Amino acid sequence: MRRAATLALASGLLLTASPLAAPAQAAQPIPSITAKGGFLLDQLDAKPIYGKANNTRRQMASTTKLVTAITVLTIKGVDLNKKVTVKQAYRDYVVKQGASTADLRTGDKLTVRQLLSAMMLPSGCDAAYALADTYGTGTTTAARTASFIGKMNAKAKQLGLVNTKFDSFDGISAKGNNYTTPWDLAKLARHAVSSSVFRDVVKATSYKTTATTSTGGTRTYTWYNTNTLLGSYSGAIGVKTGTGTAAGPCLVFAATRGTKTYVGVVLGSSSVAERTKDAAKLLDFGFGSSTAKTMKVRSLPAGAQRD
Repeated sequence: MRRAATLALASGLLLTASPLAAPAQAAQPIPSITAKGGFLLDQLDAKPIYGKANNTRRQMASTTKLVTAITVLTIKGVDLNKKVTVKQAYRDYVVKQGASTADLRTGDKLTVRQLLSAMMLPSGCDAAYALADTYGTGTTTAARTASFIGKMNAKAKQLGLVNTKFDSFDGISAKGNNYTTPWDLAKLARHAVSSSVFRDVVKATSYKTTATTSTGGTRTYTWYNTNTLLGSYSGAIGVKTGTGTAAGPCLVFAATRGTKTYVGVVLGSSSVAERTKDAAKLLDFGFGSSTAKTMKVRSLPAGAQRD
């Protein structure tokens, strides 16, 4: 049976639990989730704990921004205090796409660190655009963003992810060539969570900051994290939501209790509410707990961005 389970894992078939599952998982019933695909792994050694359609390619919506963030953070010599001026093109883009936004104002100057929060908490596609435009190379915005997407794909290749491809910096894919698998995305998340700056960004339920306006004044921004697992599930430390017509509700998540940290993914849950429950169920499976049954989900303030 151990050999059969190992072969199933290697071939990408449905993985119900790692053949090396710890006693905590062995004592738990296999969770039933609404997501079309899901995966949970141990942050320490990348050992698979649970999988469902773990090697099936799916679109990932705004969970793409996880890769946008870690691509920026792993650029050699990146200066988090570098100031970036918001262009009107970033605002025009979110209006044209009907995209989630951090409501960045034209002419405001924000640091790279602030833009990371603007992208990861309210899922600001304007902030993602600003980062791609800043860290890509080329003489035009189009060339720079295309260059940055190339860096995102290079990051996936570096991590050995053969079932992942990016054609956008924010998950808005015109041709559907922006995809991953639950297993690939969990490995990407494990890589991202190893960054202390990344963890500091994505663990916040909200972030309030100020930026200099084009006229030299001060503007205050407040962003709320669309990941409602934070503040609801004990030990949750991130990571990123995503919702799209093709992708459905998605969530990359992580939690730490004691010495254990688990990282997981659900793609294509039946609803935004269910993706949070799906994630909680998988984490319970890892920790050997039952938090999902009694968890009260944090509510976002009226008017806060949803994703």
